[in-house]
Amino acid sequence: MHASTLAIAISGFSFLLSVIWGPPFIQLLKQLNIGKIISMDVPESHLAKMNTPTMGGFMFLIPITILTVILNAVSLFGSRLFGSSIFVPLLTMWGFALIGAVDDWEGIRGPRRGLGMSARTKFILQAIIALVVAYGLTEVLDVPHLFWPSAPTALDLGWWYIPFAALLIVAMANAVNFTDGIDGLAGMISLTLFGIYGIIAMTQQQVYLARFCFSIVGALAGFLWFNVKPAELMMGDTGSQALGATFAVVALMTGRWLFLPLIAIIPVAELLSVIIQVSYFKATHGKRVFKKAPIHHHFEMLGWPENKIVLRFWIIGLIAGMLGLALTFLG
Repeated sequence: MHASTLAIAISGFSFLLSVIWGPPFIQLLKQLNIGKIISMDVPESHLAKMNTPTMGGFMFLIPITILTVILNAVSLFGSRLFGSSIFVPLLTMWGFALIGAVDDWEGIRGPRRGLGMSARTKFILQAIIALVVAYGLTEVLDVPHLFWPSAPTALDLGWWYIPFAALLIVAMANAVNFTDGIDGLAGMISLTLFGIYGIIAMTQQQVYLARFCFSIVGALAGFLWFNVKPAELMMGDTGSQALGATFAVVALMTGRWLFLPLIAIIPVAELLSVIIQVSYFKATHGKRVFKKAPIHHHFEMLGWPENKIVLRFWIIGLIAGMLGLALTFLG
């Protein structure tokens, strides 16, 4: 079977698994009373989402994992459908998902109800996993450090690669987390990002990585079936941190991450809006740049309905992603 055909087929299987697994999973979350606690820092319209089932990231994590494990098991019999290197982004996904799950649980049932894990603890755990993964990428998998347009070979960043890669992983984990503030936004943006890097991986003949990306695309499409407004469940930090960190690892495995800030313009903008807002607030003793941050809340406060924000952000993300994809192969 042609590599691209199989990648599309895997995406379809992943979608079906998510859609089939979705209703019983949502019912399970309701029975366990795992519902979102809405912070008072968000627009008032979000209060209607109180107690919507959360930790929905497991809805797409499980189909992705099942497909990856099964296809690696198949490879033992001579048909290599996935490579062992795919376990690096898969384990990264689960590592950050567990951090997110603890964060979600703390926010629902823990002593920090409504707040979740402290930012300091979360950052330390994220940094530890990111440093281990970054070391594994360069020292075990020997991935190309960075492809520069027109350069005949990848640049070697030396020991700088590990801190740069770790920083990128942590930054993207939090960027996608900040993007996950309104129904469907983080899912649609992430689906697009993994689709773009699936294409990049395919052009590099990294067929295993491409198939992994498209398994995520399919699973996210299934998740969005239940996450569009009004959402039947939310991915929570369980899903958003996992997606962001995994996306960074996928980009690092291709070596084509120079234009990642453009390709991932929406998560990057969400992250920067929070940094700018917090920094300006502290520097001016209470003044704000945006009505609320992350920036999608700013547009909510301007009166934009959620569906308009999601669609317009996705259009911007898609156009920026296509431009970044073109620039990636410039020269």
